[in-house]
Amino acid sequence: MQDDYAAGELDLARENGQFLTFTLQNEEYGIEILQVQEIKGFSKITPIPNAPPFVRGVMNLRGTVVPIIDLRARFSMTEKEYDQFTCIVVVNVVNRVVGLVVDTVSDVLSIPTDSIADPPELASLENASCITGMGKLGERIVMLLDTARLVSPENFSALQVSAA
Repeated sequence: MQDDYAAGELDLARENGQFLTFTLQNEEYGIEILQVQEIKGFSKITPIPNAPPFVRGVMNLRGTVVPIIDLRARFSMTEKEYDQFTCIVVVNVVNRVVGLVVDTVSDVLSIPTDSIADPPELASLENASCITGMGKLGERIVMLLDTARLVSPENFSALQVSAA
């Protein structure tokens, strides 16, 4: 009975388009709430030699080694010193748990499907390939990210070898 309720909640969340929103360099981004495992304050990260520049290292999350990606670095934005507002959004996507460093977490927004526009035609840009849509809420625009592309296997091939 509880499984039916949980499945109903999942369908409702997908239908209403619920996204956890956060900021990077004063711009608002969102990821599907169903992929978010938890939100943590910034904590100690252990660097990994020879990892891609946007992979800051790994952290121990209750016995699980979790790779940490700095989204500012991933999107080639200017670096910002981590502060009390910096958060790690732990996502579970494609059977992989990954932490995403963001400037601040905003809130959970419901964005109706008809308020999501296709991203602009910038397919040649690497960053644009991670954007699945543009959520429109009045004057606000929230760039919706595809976490599967953010944590694609080619980005983690070096990590898989290091962790093994």
